[in-house]
Amino acid sequence: MREFKNKNQWALILGGSSGLGLATARKLAVHGMNIIVVHRSSRAQTERVDKDFQKIKDMGVEFQQYNQDAVNDHKREVLIQKIEGELDKGAKIKALVHSVAKGNLKPMTSKDGLSLRNDDFELTINAMGISLYNWTKSLFERHLLDADARIISFTSEGSTKAWENYAAVSAAKSTLESITRSIALEFAPFGIKANCIQAGVTDTASLRMIPGSDEIIEHSIKRNPNKRLTTPEDVANVVYLLCKDEASWITGSVIQVDGGEHLR
Repeated sequence: MREFKNKNQWALILGGSSGLGLATARKLAVHGMNIIVVHRSSRAQTERVDKDFQKIKDMGVEFQQYNQDAVNDHKREVLIQKIEGELDKGAKIKALVHSVAKGNLKPMTSKDGLSLRNDDFELTINAMGISLYNWTKSLFERHLLDADARIISFTSEGSTKAWENYAAVSAAKSTLESITRSIALEFAPFGIKANCIQAGVTDTASLRMIPGSDEIIEHSIKRNPNKRLTTPEDVANVVYLLCKDEASWITGSVIQVDGGEHLR
């Protein structure tokens, strides 16, 4: 069922060239939603990214992509102006999906002096937390959000649990969840819903950047009652569900999508 087809609705995905963001773009496109992806990809990644994006275009939806820094305030405003100029008259952004993974994975203590500093926290919290509000506010002020828009972001269990080398990201995820609840409250009069998805451990490039990721994967498989990791597609399926009309009464929530991993 392509329930979003011919509705002139778009999903704007921040960080959509891999992992959860790319899986979400594919899932929503399958159901007829037009896709905008803002991503940061290197030249070495260009061939793979182009192939992935072509597969989305082949689904028969409209598609735009911008290889830009979604966190930079000036670039964000320029990007939104470009997006506004390229959208058809009456087109609206139905879903803003925040999948930004830009932060520091340093320890708090280190013999070599490469430990977390104040600016490491600031960069990570701004990129992975506060930028959700900045994008929501800018799109809202330019009247680009649908009257029933869905704001969706990705958090992790690390928002409430302490993991080694994860302090800055943990602080960012806690910020992300708090901002999501506030968006749900203060933008409710305008029809906007906001939720976080707390994914289980997912084998993505972001996970592989965490020191000791192999041990995390092994432990998570043992811990999960379904004896496997969460996949990007598992998470994308729930993004799709949250975009449906039937999910209009879900807002301000942190939704666990982990196959029961949190139960142990």
